[in-house]
Amino acid sequence: QLQLVESGGGLVQPGGSLRLSCAASGFSLDYYVIGWFRQAPGKEREGVSWLSSSGDSANYADSVKGRFTISRDNAKNTVYLQMNSLKPEDTAVYYCAVGRPNIATMTSYRSYDYWGQGTQVTVSS
Repeated sequence: QLQLVESGGGLVQPGGSLRLSCAASGFSLDYYVIGWFRQAPGKEREGVSWLSSSGDSANYADSVKGRFTISRDNAKNTVYLQMNSLKPEDTAVYYCAVGRPNIATMTSYRSYDYWGQGTQVTVSS
């Protein structure tokens, strides 16, 4: 059974850091593009970061560029999102997802087939 399980969310002060994990089971991440998305209350789900199936190409939304880093541990079949210099506007439920989008559709959440349950990130003083 294909499954994605996120963890690592929580409450952090502005300027702080969190590392989200997305553990995959039932399949290998090697064959999928991996995306991190987030959704704040009343807002549409938006893309945050994406990693190619080979793991050698990462992309970021402008809003997180320079602050967030996506990475993958092949031995653990797990993807991470390191989030630094967090801001209140980063508050959202964060989801990891996998799919096989092309370059043109990679940033759209509609291009992803499998999703984790989400983990809450709250940035507040």
